Amino acid sequence: MKDTYRHKGLRNQLVQEIKRKGITDTKVLEAIDTVPRHYFFDSAFTEQAYDDKPFPIASGQTISQPFTVAFQTQLLEVQPGDKILEIGTGSGYQAAVLSVLKAKTYTIERQKELFHFSQKTIRQMGYKRIHFFYGDGYKGQPAYGPYDKILITCGAPSLPEKLVEQLKPSGFLVAPIGSGNIQEMYRYIKNEDGSLTEEKHGSFSFVPMLKGTNE
Repeated sequence: MKDTYRHKGLRNQLVQEIKRKGITDTKVLEAIDTVPRHYFFDSAFTEQAYDDKPFPIASGQTISQPFTVAFQTQLLEVQPGDKILEIGTGSGYQAAVLSVLKAKTYTIERQKELFHFSQKTIRQMGYKRIHFFYGDGYKGQPAYGPYDKILITCGAPSLPEKLVEQLKPSGFLVAPIGSGNIQEMYRYIKNEDGSLTEEKHGSFSFVPMLKGTNE
C-alpha cells in the first residue's frame, strides 16, 4: 500500500476538521497528519480511512474516531521520552500516533488476532519505541512500570486499581469510565500521596474493557 498525494490531502482535510472540533495541540495535529491511517484498514475501505468516524476492525472491535484519538492524546500532554502504557492496542493506530510524538509505548491487547495484526502493521510502517503485549489490560504491565502516562482506549466500568498502582506520582491516566454505551472521559492526576485528582472531559462511546484474553 502507498501513501499518495491524495491520501495526504485527505489527511490534511481530516486535521482541519478535528481542529475545528476543538483539538488545539499542534504536536497532536501534526502526528495525525503524519500517520497514514489507511494502512490500518483493509485495502477495500481506504476511502473511509479519513472520515472522522470509528470503523469496524477484526474481533468485533473498532479503530477509534480520529477526533477521539486526538482528544485522548491531547489530554495525555505527551512529552518526548514519556513512558506510556496503552490498554487496548486495537489496530495499532493510537500507538503509531504516540510513536510520532516520541513516547516509549507499552501496549496491551487481549484479542490474539489484533495483537498479531497491529505488530505486523506497525513493523511494516517502521514505527519505533512500541512494545507489544498479549494479555489482560486490567493487570497492566507492572514489570516495565511505573509509567509517566496511562491511556485506556476502551470503556472501563470503573478505574482499575492495578493500573493506578503502575502510574508515577504526578502522572496522568486518561480513561473513558462507565458501564453503559456512553462513558465519561476522565483524566486522573496522581498526587504524591497516591491519591487522585480527577477531571471530567465529556461523553464518548467506546467498546467495553473486558477481563482476560481471547484466543
